[in-house]
Amino acid sequence: MTEMAVQQLLLEAGADDLDQELVVVEPRGLEVAADWRTLRSPETYLGYAQGARFASAASARFDTGHRYAGAMHLPLNYWDLFGTWAVAQEAAVLREPGGRVAFQFQARDLNLVMGPAAGSGPIPFRVFLDEEAVDGAAGTDVAADGRGILDGQRTYQLVRQPEPIVARRFEIEFTAAGAEAYCFTFG
Repeated sequence: MTEMAVQQLLLEAGADDLDQELVVVEPRGLEVAADWRTLRSPETYLGYAQGARFASAASARFDTGHRYAGAMHLPLNYWDLFGTWAVAQEAAVLREPGGRVAFQFQARDLNLVMGPAAGSGPIPFRVFLDEEAVDGAAGTDVAADGRGILDGQRTYQLVRQPEPIVARRFEIEFTAAGAEAYCFTFG
């Protein structure tokens, strides 16, 4: 309705080469609305200021590098770190190559707000679902084999699962230090 009203105002103002077809929007990636009927995981922050459900919280060391062993089994909506990370106020920052973040989630889409730290170049990563390559469940920022490049500070769509949507273990592994992970979002 708004588009038609704007077109009418333009015509009344004398526009003579106006295309009066309505715009068709086909959302892709992060633009697609959440699948609310299967969504069971909440937005989750990895920094200590707003962080929740960190499996290693009891042994966490904040604002300094610490080696995390990571839990092999996580309850739904819990996350954990593997490798040497500094959990800062707003993000978890990888200090050594080979670090991973794991999350037990239930949603069609898994997104992660992340990026390379200042002074770090692009960082290759690999995504796994239930310890295997994402294959047919790759998000728009991941190849079918689970590989991707962390090349800027933004939201990355890492998983888009086909039906049926069930609880899954997500892991992302970074091959270089300097990755900053801020927040998981789900759709």
